[in-house]
Amino acid sequence: MKTFKLISLDILEESAKQVITKNIPLLDGLIINREDDYNQWIIEAYLDKTYHEYFTALMSPKGKKLMVQVKITKESNQPATFLVSVIGLNYIEDHMNVLLMGNIVDRKQGDMEKRLKHLIEEGYEGMALLEKFKELAHD
Repeated sequence: MKTFKLISLDILEESAKQVITKNIPLLDGLIINREDDYNQWIIEAYLDKTYHEYFTALMSPKGKKLMVQVKITKESNQPATFLVSVIGLNYIEDHMNVLLMGNIVDRKQGDMEKRLKHLIEEGYEGMALLEKFKELAHD
């Protein structure tokens, strides 16, 4: 297992077919790559207890998935996107700890799929498609 400092946590919520980013102010946090057969990560966020109702609602129904973006180690790092479930809430005086477990979303793969689809729509095929795709992949 590898453990990293959690710098920021944003919940991505859908509202009227738009994605809204809800920033969750952290007091502290960790993110752990479990390095298991399922490529699961654990996100542990330590925050103010005022988020109790919000995260309790996210736990129902059990196994509900949500998208989050986190920054790891440094504020200047690009955010990583995860598909997670809330697996636990713990209370420590006026604070709480939220445990999330899930998988990282490979945004680069999604970007590449969009580029490939766009090239096909532009009429590229065969070797021309392959060459143009390679060219774009290196941009």
